[in-house]
Amino acid sequence: MSEITKVAEKEPTFAFGKKERKLLTDPLNDNNPITVQVLGICSALAVTTKVDASFVMAIAVVFVCAFSNLIISLLRNSIPKSVRMIVQLVAIATLVTIVELVLKAANYTVFTELSVFIGLIITNCIVMGRLEAFAMANGPWKSFLDGIGNGIGYGIILIAVAAIRELFGKGTFYNIQILGDWYTPNGLMVLFPSAMFVIGILIWIHRSWNRDLIDVS
Repeated sequence: MSEITKVAEKEPTFAFGKKERKLLTDPLNDNNPITVQVLGICSALAVTTKVDASFVMAIAVVFVCAFSNLIISLLRNSIPKSVRMIVQLVAIATLVTIVELVLKAANYTVFTELSVFIGLIITNCIVMGRLEAFAMANGPWKSFLDGIGNGIGYGIILIAVAAIRELFGKGTFYNIQILGDWYTPNGLMVLFPSAMFVIGILIWIHRSWNRDLIDVS
């Protein structure tokens, strides 16, 4: 038996050490999909007018990213390189269809608000990027954790943008009136261009707080 095989047998399948924790925490700060990698901007512009819709989208992306990573990692050694992108898209599309059907049955109102944007998770560069960069080269457990971490990192920024836009654009937070009658809602904040400005400000704040990110990407 080779030394590599012996080492692999000694390593626990579901270990949760420093490396595994880093897979979950890195996307929250040092390698955030939106503020550092500048990925997934399209959906961040489109679905962040309300916190509840953004929260649902965040959960959907966490689910799809985690389980697509898991599926592709399990199949990685049997996927021909010539069709790997097609297999990845099929896995993502299957999971997105599950999300759509569950959301349609559980909360039809939010489903209609998100409409086509749920389907566009299939082309989300964060999901595809993690499959190519991580799941195709790592084991199922680490790939699953990587998917969860990147999904949460994406979701945190998504919800933060939505909170700012809903609060100043409608005076509400999660459809609850926060600002009183004295505040006149700023209609500009619910338009798509405002999301770009908010994301830009969050990127600036993030990199000002974490100086190691200056000149990254």
